[in-house]
Amino acid sequence: QVQLVESGGDLVQPGGSLRLSCAASGNIFSIYTMAWYRQAPGNQREWVASITSGGMTMYAGSVKGRFTISRDNAKNTMYLQMNSLKPEDTAIYYCKLVSGGRDYWGQGTQVSVSS
Repeated sequence: QVQLVESGGDLVQPGGSLRLSCAASGNIFSIYTMAWYRQAPGNQREWVASITSGGMTMYAGSVKGRFTISRDNAKNTMYLQMNSLKPEDTAIYYCKLVSGGRDYWGQGTQVSVSS
C-alpha cells in the first residue's frame, strides 16, 4: 500500500507564488512516475504536470513557464513550484503516483488565487 500526503495549499493573490509538496510512503517500487492534477469546482480533474523517476518533466500548456515540477527521490517527495498564479489556477491540487501498474492518489490540497 502507498500513501500520499499533499501540503502547501493556501490563499494567495494573483501574481503570487506557492510551493506544493507531496510526500509518498509505503511499498513504492524504485521506478515510478509522479504527477500533479487539479480540479476546480464544476470541472473535471485535469493533468497539470508529470515527472519520471529519471527526472523527465512534462507540463500542461496552461501552466508551462509558470509552474515547475521536481522531486527528491531520497525523500520520496514531489514538489510543484507555482509562480505568477492566476485566478483560474484556483482548484484542489492532487498528486498521483504510478507504481507497479497501479495509480495512487493523495487527498488533495486547496489552492485559491484571489485578491
